[in-house]
Amino acid sequence: MIEYLIGTGGWAYFHIPGLNSLAAYSRAFNFVEVNSTFYQMPQLEQAERWRRIVPPDFQFSVRAYRSITHKYELQPDQEALEDLAKTKQICGALGADILHLQTPPSFKPSPSSISGFRNLISSTDLGKLRIALEVRGVPSSKLPTELINTMQDFNMVHCVDVSKGEMPAYESDVLYSRLFGKGEHNKYQPTDGELAEMDSKILNSGSQKMVMSFHFVRMYKDAARLKIYKQTGKFPQITGSTGLESLEESLSEDAKFPTTKQELINSQGWKLFDVDKNERVHASNFLQKLPEKTYKNIGEIVDNLQAITG
Repeated sequence: MIEYLIGTGGWAYFHIPGLNSLAAYSRAFNFVEVNSTFYQMPQLEQAERWRRIVPPDFQFSVRAYRSITHKYELQPDQEALEDLAKTKQICGALGADILHLQTPPSFKPSPSSISGFRNLISSTDLGKLRIALEVRGVPSSKLPTELINTMQDFNMVHCVDVSKGEMPAYESDVLYSRLFGKGEHNKYQPTDGELAEMDSKILNSGSQKMVMSFHFVRMYKDAARLKIYKQTGKFPQITGSTGLESLEESLSEDAKFPTTKQELINSQGWKLFDVDKNERVHASNFLQKLPEKTYKNIGEIVDNLQAITG
C-alpha cells in the first residue's frame, strides 16, 4: 500500500481556542516534522508527552540538532556522535522513523567530508531509523557519486523540494520533500496547478511512502488545500469571496499604507486570491496592472483595478 503523509514544519502556530496546539494539529493532519529539535534538544520526557497527545497512527519526523549538521558539518566529532545518539532517543520516543539532516551552505561534499560523514553514520546504530539527507544548494545532478553511494549504502532518503521542481538523485521507497516554494525564503503560496503538479510528480516517483512537509508562510492553509484536494479532487477557496473582493480580503490582512506599486507587489504579490470559485492566482498578476503611483489605502487600489479590468 502507498502511504501519503501531509503536514508542516511544526505545530506551534496552530491555534484553536481551548485545545493544546499539537492535539489540535493532529486532528487536521497525519504527520508533522519537528523543527524545534534543530535549535534545542527536548527532554526525553517531553517527547514522550508529545507522543501521548496524538493519535496512535499519527507520524513524526525529526530534524537533527544543529551541532550535527551546522557545527560539525556531519563529521564524526565526539559531541556530534553524542548528539546523534540523543536524537535517536528522541526519535524512538516519538515513534519517528525519519531523521532529517540538512547541510549548511558551507558544507562542501568533498571526498574528505563524505568519508567523515560515512564514519559518523557507521559509528551509530540507527536501527530502523532512516536518514533523509538534504544537501542545500547542490542540485541532484551535481551530487558527487561518492556521496550518492554513501547515501544508498546506508539506505538514506535524498530530501528535495518538489515545489522548486527538484527530484531525488536516485529512486527510493521513500520520497521526503520539504516545501519552501519559488519565492524569497518561504514567502510563497503555491497555486492549485502547482500543488497538483507536485502531487503528480511524487505519485509517479515509484515510492511507497511519500512525505510532504510544508514550510510556506501559510503552511497550515496550503497543506490543508492539498489534503482537501486529495480527498475531494477539488481545491478549496482561499477567501470567502471572489474577484476583486477576494483580493481586497487578502490585502486587508497586513498591507501597509502609504505604499508604491512595487512595494505592494514585493510584500503582497506572493499571496493567492480567488478570481472565481474554481481559480486562484497570485495577487501580483493583478497588482502589476496598477498605475505607477503611491496608494493611500486598499480602496484606492481596488478602484484603480476596477477601472482597468472592468
